[in-house]
Amino acid sequence: MARNERRCSRCDCSLSRYNTEPMCAACIRTAADDVSAGPHLPHQVWRDAEVAEAMSEWDFGRAFRRIREIANLRQEDMAELTGLSQSFLSTLESGGRRLANIDKIISVLSRLRVPPDVAPQPVQAGMCEPQMPSLGQPAPAIPAWESPVEIAKRLNATTASNVDSTALLLLEQGVAEIVERYEGEGPYQLVTEAVELRSFIQGLLDGRQPPEHRRSLFRLAAQASGLLGYMAVNAGRESLAEAYCSEAQSLAEEIRDVELIMWTYGTRSLNAYYAGRYEAAVQWADVGLAVAPGHPQAIRLHANGRARALGKLNQRAEAERSIASAEDLSSKHSTPPTLTSCISFEAYGTARTLANVATVHVSLGNAQRVLEYADQIDELVEQSESAWSRALVRLDVATALLAGPRPEVEHAMVLGRQVLEGGGGPPIRSVVQRAGELYARTQDWRDLQAVGEYGEALRSWQDAPQARHLAKTAKIARPVGQLEGAGRASLERPWRVSSHTPAQRH
Repeated sequence: MARNERRCSRCDCSLSRYNTEPMCAACIRTAADDVSAGPHLPHQVWRDAEVAEAMSEWDFGRAFRRIREIANLRQEDMAELTGLSQSFLSTLESGGRRLANIDKIISVLSRLRVPPDVAPQPVQAGMCEPQMPSLGQPAPAIPAWESPVEIAKRLNATTASNVDSTALLLLEQGVAEIVERYEGEGPYQLVTEAVELRSFIQGLLDGRQPPEHRRSLFRLAAQASGLLGYMAVNAGRESLAEAYCSEAQSLAEEIRDVELIMWTYGTRSLNAYYAGRYEAAVQWADVGLAVAPGHPQAIRLHANGRARALGKLNQRAEAERSIASAEDLSSKHSTPPTLTSCISFEAYGTARTLANVATVHVSLGNAQRVLEYADQIDELVEQSESAWSRALVRLDVATALLAGPRPEVEHAMVLGRQVLEGGGGPPIRSVVQRAGELYARTQDWRDLQAVGEYGEALRSWQDAPQARHLAKTAKIARPVGQLEGAGRASLERPWRVSSHTPAQRH
């Protein structure tokens, strides 16, 4: 080609010396038709030295910016030509991002019809002849450089993920939904859903994710295993509960999630408590508290873990200290007054803490304290959607009503029958066990009709398929003596959890 030869900017043919236009006559005639065909690139852009250099360096942002300058195109035009979004193209040209996905690169080069001599090519080893080594010197090794394509493939594989932020958010909502529905539907209704959630998360973990997404998946897997462990406790599956909790704890420890680690220790303590292994329940709670004694999760470990088990062991002073610690921590962390879900990963609300404290005083024989704590949370319990919480508070109050010089046996049996006749929600181990313990405390009044009727209702209730297994596994604590301290005045309070059903009250 002659040094000063001019060529058509459209078809690259030679232009006559008498043609002063940038295009040949044929291209000029068809140019008007091409206006409606959308943006296009003149062939001359591929002869630009800066474009060629940027392409060889895989710097597509710089190349696209120069191409637009030559062809007088807007970013919107370039986005249409490349198939990239205008926002991505903007950050690409500014250097904020790089085009690294090899499939996307191939697509863009194809859409732009980049000539083979300009398109970035892998560097092939051995293209240059090595210099002859000097006499006596070993021949230098030819550098084994990687090609840009190989680097792009590796980058794409390293940053690739089989889960995105939206999917993680949906999985978090799945965990939250199980927590929210748990007290209304119970373990038997939700266990299949929880198992499917845990399996799906495991499938994602078997793939590839960047560190931030992988940490989120570990937390979700730990939560799902923890939920299954708690469900197994309520279903009386002691060994299974321990296995799930151990898995949840190991996953939480991998990501150093203090909140989840302490929560799993609390659930292991709960499992030991309902298995009648009270010393082990105290030990699990103590190990959890050692992780972070001032953490909000320590409230649950003190109230639900240590204090209740110490009450069963009749270690009054230690139980009272744990109660005080739980109440102090509740005040320090300004916990909400609500009756938080029993299975929630959040810190115990004040009402949930006091409900557990009331149970401690049942074991310690402090009937007056049981009634006082029940009185404090009465309003919140009645407003709660948790049938279990209402059932457990009623059973604690019923047990307290059997105390003192003038026991309210019939009143207590009415509360017990309310729980058994539809007010207790799906059967769980804690309700079954406490209902049995209430009946065990009536041995001095077995000749009363109310006690007989409660006993019949209890046997019928325990004979239901789900409750039957729970009744067999429940460790019913036999009373060692009468509860102390409930006077007549306290027993005649207008308990809304007492002898009136919600329908009768309204």
